[in-house]
Amino acid sequence: MNIDPAQLVKLAITVSVPLLVFALGLRATISDATTLFREFLRPPNRLLRAIVAMNVVVPVVAVAVAMLMNPPFPVKVAMLAMAVAPVPPVLPGKQLKFGGGADYVFGLLVAIAIVSIVLVPLGVDILGRVFGREARFGFVQVAKLVGTTILLPLIAGLAVRQLAPQASASLARWASRIGTILLVAGLVPVLVKVWPAITGLVGNGSVVAIGIVVAAAIVAGHWLGGPDPDDRTTLAIASSMRHPGIALAIGSLNVPDEPRMPAAILLYVLVAAVATTIYGKVRARQQAGPA
Repeated sequence: MNIDPAQLVKLAITVSVPLLVFALGLRATISDATTLFREFLRPPNRLLRAIVAMNVVVPVVAVAVAMLMNPPFPVKVAMLAMAVAPVPPVLPGKQLKFGGGADYVFGLLVAIAIVSIVLVPLGVDILGRVFGREARFGFVQVAKLVGTTILLPLIAGLAVRQLAPQASASLARWASRIGTILLVAGLVPVLVKVWPAITGLVGNGSVVAIGIVVAAAIVAGHWLGGPDPDDRTTLAIASSMRHPGIALAIGSLNVPDEPRMPAAILLYVLVAAVATTIYGKVRARQQAGPA
């Protein structure tokens, strides 16, 4: 029996993400997951603020940077695709690490995932019109990706916690460990394979262009995060770190003949990961200072 290493890598990544989200669900409550919908249109309007930051401000900045700086084509598409993508499924772990409250962290993940089924296709269509080319990404495609990578595993975790609360903590640890191992095992070969393409995009303004979009996203999330300092940190990180799987699907569907698309999206992810880690540590020190 011949084993295809590429298929093993794909399988590891495919299994790891839902497993990590399942682990997050085991640590959350139904109240956490639904909080932004339950308080919709009540001050401080946290869901509305998040939508404005993530789905209005960041795409506008990405369009402006793409037009004014004119980075390499795959980087331009990657910036625009990431700007309209929802929250990545494993982001709550980072947000909780830097002080985010569980109700807002999980509520934001669920709410943005659901509204993205409408907002992502709309955003892709608008971006296509702005740049004068046909662009599409259907509601069904978004719903399938959001459902399999975020909503279904999260709901499964929430259900297990409701049915077996005492066992959920231990199960969450094991699911998180196994998911992390599989994710690393899957991503390392991918990163090694595309690293030459990533380095080929560095040095021609790509990192600067991506950095401007990421920085603007952090500022927008921080500014629109509301009166709670922890909410500001959470939304700032969510605004700049987006779902790379959905961004890659958008790019691959609309620019199928661009082989550097995965490298451009990974470059964006790396820049955003570094920037949000620095921001998160600064915020953590600021919060610890008064204490």
